Amino acid sequence: MAVIFFFTVFIHLVDTLAYAVRPAGVRTGRLATSISLFNVLALSSRTANLIQMPLLGSLADLALLRGDHQGLLREFRWFLLAATPGAVLGAFFIPSFVRISTAGVRRFDRAGSVLPLIFSVLRPDTLKSAWQKVKPPTPQTWRNLSLAGLPWGFLLLNILITAIYTTGVPAALYAGSLVPAFRTTASQLSGVINGGATVLFVLLVDPAAALVTDQVLEGRRAQGQVYSMAALLAATKIAGTLLAQLFFAPAAFLVVEVTRLIIR
Repeated sequence: MAVIFFFTVFIHLVDTLAYAVRPAGVRTGRLATSISLFNVLALSSRTANLIQMPLLGSLADLALLRGDHQGLLREFRWFLLAATPGAVLGAFFIPSFVRISTAGVRRFDRAGSVLPLIFSVLRPDTLKSAWQKVKPPTPQTWRNLSLAGLPWGFLLLNILITAIYTTGVPAALYAGSLVPAFRTTASQLSGVINGGATVLFVLLVDPAAALVTDQVLEGRRAQGQVYSMAALLAATKIAGTLLAQLFFAPAAFLVVEVTRLIIR
């Protein structure tokens, strides 16, 4: 369980740091490069997720063998809880990651490709320089944050989407333990839940964030707005991980009902 907790914290930490990509792109004027370089880091999150998935499945299988549904429920609650500190850590380090990403984009200009950049980053002097950029947010950072001028609807939607995405896999696995004869069907519904959340994010949240970023690059918005947007997206992600606790039980029972409809 400790390994799953660690991986969950790490995955949500990296996912939250993704909000720093747009401010870094605005600061350097190279948004596409910033996104591309972050995708290299995102590979570590996806790898952690691939390792985590069978571990979560093993929790459900062992609980079935023991007939311990309440124990499985507690374990999945802890899994959901781990998402919150991961998101909080990511939000805390966003200003530092903006500085590190900015330096990374500029270093990429000199390196010319990813592999030389990676070898350059692993040098002790580069790691020391990156570490020096890790600083806690200052009071001025908090005072500069403002919702004024930002479309608030996509921020609220980010809470809902995060809650759905966070609870999708554990809810489907727990539902499978409630209908063990059809647990494969139930577990596969996690893809439907997460796919739906991804569609909502791609259609409603990401385009709105991209529009704000482009308007900042064009000079139609103040640069501070893209920093505020990143911080507020991180805050709504934290809220979404907390809301996932409320969504978990209803989502699991909804998966059970859908599974029964499919099997009939």
